[in-house]
Amino acid sequence: MPTKYAQSLRTRILEAALNTAEPRAAEIPHIHKLHGEQREDPYYWMCERDDPAVRAHLEAENAYLENVFLPAISLRNALYDEMLARIVQDDSTVPYPMGSYLYYTRFQQGKEYPLYCRKPRGKDGAEEEVLLDVNTLAEGHKFCNVLAPVVSHDGTRFAFGLDLTGRNLHRPYVVDTTNGSRYSDPSRVLAGDFAWSPDGNFLYYNTKDEKTLRPDKIWRHRFGSSFDADELIYEEKDETLYAHLSTSRDRKWLLIHSGYTEPLECRVMDLTLAGAELRCIRAKNPGIHYSADHFDGRWYLLHNDHAPNFRLSICDGDVFDERQWIPFLDHDPDVLIQGFEVFEAYLVVFERSGGMNRISIRDRSNPGNSHYIEFRDTSYDCWLGRNEEPGEILLRLHYTSMTTPVSTFDYDMQQRKLTLRKESPVRGGFDKENYATEYLQVPARDGTLIPVSLAYLRTQRRDGTAPMMLQAYGSYGISYDPAFSSNALSLLNRGFVLAIAHIRGGKEMGWNWYEQGRLAHKMNSFYDFIDCAEYLVRNQYCSPEHLFARGGSAGGLLMGAVMNLRPDLFCGILAHVPFVDVLTTMADPGIPLTTGEYQEWGNPADPVQYGWMRAYSPFDNVRHAEYPHLLVTTGFSDSQVQYWEPAKWVARLRARRSRKDRLLLFHTNLDAGHEGASGRFERLRELALEYAFAIVLADAPETDPMPSIPRSSQ
Repeated sequence: MPTKYAQSLRTRILEAALNTAEPRAAEIPHIHKLHGEQREDPYYWMCERDDPAVRAHLEAENAYLENVFLPAISLRNALYDEMLARIVQDDSTVPYPMGSYLYYTRFQQGKEYPLYCRKPRGKDGAEEEVLLDVNTLAEGHKFCNVLAPVVSHDGTRFAFGLDLTGRNLHRPYVVDTTNGSRYSDPSRVLAGDFAWSPDGNFLYYNTKDEKTLRPDKIWRHRFGSSFDADELIYEEKDETLYAHLSTSRDRKWLLIHSGYTEPLECRVMDLTLAGAELRCIRAKNPGIHYSADHFDGRWYLLHNDHAPNFRLSICDGDVFDERQWIPFLDHDPDVLIQGFEVFEAYLVVFERSGGMNRISIRDRSNPGNSHYIEFRDTSYDCWLGRNEEPGEILLRLHYTSMTTPVSTFDYDMQQRKLTLRKESPVRGGFDKENYATEYLQVPARDGTLIPVSLAYLRTQRRDGTAPMMLQAYGSYGISYDPAFSSNALSLLNRGFVLAIAHIRGGKEMGWNWYEQGRLAHKMNSFYDFIDCAEYLVRNQYCSPEHLFARGGSAGGLLMGAVMNLRPDLFCGILAHVPFVDVLTTMADPGIPLTTGEYQEWGNPADPVQYGWMRAYSPFDNVRHAEYPHLLVTTGFSDSQVQYWEPAKWVARLRARRSRKDRLLLFHTNLDAGHEGASGRFERLRELALEYAFAIVLADAPETDPMPSIPRSSQ
């Protein structure tokens, strides 16, 4: 039952909102003209990042939030304390083998950032070597993000990237592990990929345009030389494509894949031959996606030619002659092949069927001899871990569900035995048996069944009184798989039902699931979410008075769209770094990451595609309506969704919403980017605000009713 304190807290906050002057953004006339339409945009001035008035407005919004939400300060602190207390602060990952070392990541008590470490293999009690301490790099900086070190196979050198701005502007560093020398280049902006030549003398990496942030160039760096002397070996000229690189499984070939959500073209270069040149395996063909790998003299090609869910072909001869591609794993309309890993004796295939990830093990010499790894939960997520040694018979993998912490397993592919190496520890008396999960199939308005994953207290009554947090993403073919969060226990323990709607736009149900949720079919994503919410209300998992929706980035676009379509369906909406000014952003190719996204949303220069986006763009469809309570968060340095999108959206909502007794709160982290605060503890403060918002409005208990966590354990 709701506590008296929580009820009064809700009342006090709503009264504070009514009695506190809202920040009002200046309205300066600005008109966007395209295809005969004039769109008014009086807040366009907010795009000027260096304008003092912009920062003043964002600071005013932050101050307004803190004033209104001041009565909940003890709740926010309590949430932070309990989430922090569940973390084993001096934790480490299970080491994985590569070459002569075992590599792992660990954290120290009270420290925000990880240490990347290794120890020699086969030497009990060997001394640890710290390759990189990110806490040292972060000293004196409000933000710090590192592209994890990539070590040469002989272990004598490694490369990493460092960003201290929050705008994904990582600069390259190379370190010699034999003497500790480190050198860098502050002029290059990394895109995130590193690959070492087999002898470790050359480092290959990709960079991105500093303005558009599109990964477009591949470079070769000779170890020990200046970055100024690096050789440009490939440039992706197509502004809608990104260039990524890796090495083949046998480390003999450099692989450059060009594409966006999926690769369209692959170029390869033999790293064992001096003077070898890049060659394109197959020129790009609209709608055809493929990727390549090489091991033990054989090419493996994953492609969707006449196979929407992809098939795997092999080639023992000339890979540039498609006639020599031989079918190896055929297409299955019910199984999406997502990837594979080649071992000396086995082929590991990462698949998706019935909405769930799964892993099959096949003999390389006889692919018909196969089996699947069995897991216990009906709704779960699994993925392959670091498997750097093809000669191993142990497969490293990870597993989680909404009630099972992330677990690291080794699977003996020969004995078919799964061994738990570590389940991520949760302090404070956590017992997974206190919670239950469900996996529903919800009919959408067009008859399509939408999977929904649920978690809740096992003692929960299904009578419509429970608060619910419904989440989704539904874009770029990214599947939102069910996973455990120790932080989410702060909601579960207070009686919340946690739900994930696996809406169209991801790949939960295969490639066609993605196709049905993008471009001309994007409205399906929004309707799916609404239909799932209505189903959960109708079947008494919750009620509109206690229903909250949460999404970030493209999931924030989802929040804005469904809020315009059905403002009556939700008590509250939580939108993090929301992509809500779709038309304005997509019409400006100079804005970072825009051109590649034509394949996802469309190009507004085309009048038909303009119409698709015009129908749902949250900013352009704000109307005079009784909108639900809303909490919007963003980062001033965000390079993926610019801060001005949510800022403009909130300003228009303030001007047009018809219910002033509903919270409209907006917070900008002035020192962070798309992912929020960079430190693992500082992120908890941002999450505590979001959780407090929902707990207050749901009249849920202020304190965690489950076994308490001694404060001395922090």
